[in-house]
Amino acid sequence: MEITNKNIDGGKAFDWGKTSDDYARYRDIYPEAFYKLLTDRGLGVSGQRALDIGTGTGVLPRFMNRFGAKWTGADISAEQIAQAKRLSEGMGIDYVVSSAEELDFHDDSFDLITACQCYWYFDHKVTAELFSRLLKKGGRLVFLLMNWLPFEDELAGKTEELVLKYNPDWTGAGETFKPIYVPEDYLEYFELTDSTSQRMPVHFSRESWNGRIRACRGIGASGLSVEKKAQFEREHLEMLSGYPEEFDILHIAAMAVLTNK
Repeated sequence: MEITNKNIDGGKAFDWGKTSDDYARYRDIYPEAFYKLLTDRGLGVSGQRALDIGTGTGVLPRFMNRFGAKWTGADISAEQIAQAKRLSEGMGIDYVVSSAEELDFHDDSFDLITACQCYWYFDHKVTAELFSRLLKKGGRLVFLLMNWLPFEDELAGKTEELVLKYNPDWTGAGETFKPIYVPEDYLEYFELTDSTSQRMPVHFSRESWNGRIRACRGIGASGLSVEKKAQFEREHLEMLSGYPEEFDILHIAAMAVLTNK
């Protein structure tokens, strides 16, 4: 499903379904310390019903499932949900194809809602009130991100320059270390009760870093032609040949916890 947002990529359409195969193979990147951001705060554990929005291939529910919460994942892309179901077989995780703004669950259905790497796509005026209704009183809404730091990591910076060479309208570039941003619309319904930002190294091989970038919005999900994507990959792999076979890329892991009033 193509998505268009005038504030993202110059209003050019993107479609995560185009990159679902690479997404499934190369975007399960979060280190154990990332999941501890949740579990150390008693989030996503036994006795809770949790909804992961923009779940993609179900990365968060799949890796958090061992901690005992009952997870549901939602994503606007049917292709992403198909991959999530395949990768989650036998785990008891439910999935629905839905945008964040059109989620159809009973009020007070969840103890926890998570949105990882996706909340900036939401229509916050709609989702703030909706998420509050779907959560029980005192339930938590958690925004999470894990982005590479191009100004602190040489290889991340060079890779980002190459993505921009092929897709200059891509607005995913230029991440810096800072607190996670919480849109004001949520503060009518929620109280910000916790926030953290940490630097985390994430381990890659040349293949997996190339796959991770191929699966990003600036390349795989973009409207670039097949030929342009192939040209990008050839140039990226040539650049990577000058680096060790395996390496760490420095990321920011950030989280904001909002409690339903």
